[in-house]
Amino acid sequence: MGIFGRRRSREERAAEIAGKVASGKGLYGRTTRAFLGGQDFARVQRAIGAHRSGNDVRQLLAAGAPTIPAVVVSIGDTGQLVNFDPVVDLVLTVSGAAEYVALQTVVSKLRIPRSGDQVLLIADPGRPGSYLYAGDGVAP
Repeated sequence: MGIFGRRRSREERAAEIAGKVASGKGLYGRTTRAFLGGQDFARVQRAIGAHRSGNDVRQLLAAGAPTIPAVVVSIGDTGQLVNFDPVVDLVLTVSGAAEYVALQTVVSKLRIPRSGDQVLLIADPGRPGSYLYAGDGVAP
């Protein structure tokens, strides 16, 4: 405990700053929005959202959430990186469903899925009817 309250770790502080940047609030968020402009700020928000979805997937897998197999129809590069891993646009078909699912997610640069590969999805508890990318099911 510090003089002015509980001392936070660097990870907690970095998560707080990323949250402010993503929401556009606070000094960091307003400054980032002012310097980047509308389109680039939206790209930053999407990249932070993709990174957060990866954290959500790890927590859901640890809690035992069921996975849903899907097949990659196409993959496209967005040109963005999060922790040196690419953010990609995936179009998938969920087994047992006729419609396509489009996701923008962070994938490992060592395990980038290809068209025709089978991957795993998790139902997004925050947005009913949508999915989160859970990788290919092979432990890293």
